[in-house]
Order: sequence, then C-alpha cells, then structure tokens
Amino acid sequence: MNLIKRSSLKEMNPSQLELVLAWRNQFFVRSVMYQDEEITFEQHHKWFAGIQADHTKQVKVFYFDDQPMGVVQISLDEQNKRAEWGFYIGEPQAPRGIGKLMGYLAIEYIFQQLSVRKLCAEVLSINAKSVHYHKKLGFQVEGNLKGHILKENQSVDVILMSLFPKDWNEKRVDILKQIEGRII
Repeated sequence: MNLIKRSSLKEMNPSQLELVLAWRNQFFVRSVMYQDEEITFEQHHKWFAGIQADHTKQVKVFYFDDQPMGVVQISLDEQNKRAEWGFYIGEPQAPRGIGKLMGYLAIEYIFQQLSVRKLCAEVLSINAKSVHYHKKLGFQVEGNLKGHILKENQSVDVILMSLFPKDWNEKRVDILKQIEGRII
C-alpha cells in the first residue's frame, strides 16, 4: 500500500470554493487561525480572486483516495527564495495520520518544484498540536512574537518556525517510513 501514490495536491479551483469555505469556518480550524471569525462567501470569493491574481500565492487542495481532505496555502518570496505555508485538514472524518501525509507532499512540492531555500511557518502558541507537528517534520523555532495577536481579548504569542532543505533531506526518509508504516 503506497500512501503517497494514493495522495495528491491539486490547484484549488472555483468549484471548490464552497467546500473550502465550509472547512475554514469549522471551529476547530478557525480557532487556531489569525482571523478566527466566520468568513462570508463574499469575503472568501474576494480572497480567492486575490490568490488567482497573485502569482506568488498558491492554494492546493490535498486529496487522499481521490477525496478532498485539506488545504495548503503557500506564499512565495521570490527575491529571497523563501516560502511561508499554512494548512489544515478540513475533513472531520479524515483518517488518522493524514496530516503528516499532506505535510510530506507539500514540503516535497515546495522544496523540489518551487526551489525555495527556506520554508517558514507562523504558529499560534495556543496551537501546541501544530508546534509539535512542525517539530516532527524538522522545523526549528526561530523566535517568538510576544502578544502578537488578540484572541478573545487575550494576548497570544506567535511562534516563528523554519525548515531548510538540508534539514528536510535528513528527516524525509524517516517521515516517509512513518507514513508508509501507518495503516490508514
């Protein structure tokens, strides 16, 4: 069973707007985002139009067994050969371990296809699960933006993390073994 072959990242298209909006507005997704209020379809459509108009932005839908499961958003800094990513599994009934599979595919794509020299992430300190996830993928903590955002009138730190191709290459085989050893 090759889980990688059963998975793919495909460019988001207009027919997926409603699905992605429904995922994004779920409490378990939006509660760990910078912007945690529910988004209207009009706001979502405007966001997508902005993505389509900006060649430095990409949104990919992650599929497993031809079923959409999640989203990966990539922002490129072409001058510095750097990318920032954000992602979530939106499908509430997604198989356990699917997030690691999505992360593996996305990082492979970012380093191999986009040829960046650094992948950055900003993780809310209240999202310990995401901090742990990033560390398992080889990301290192670079810094902490103290009280950077407000959530429910409480200051929340933002943890800055990064991954370089060299570090990814050291981790990727072990991560692939973990993915392939998992029964989904």
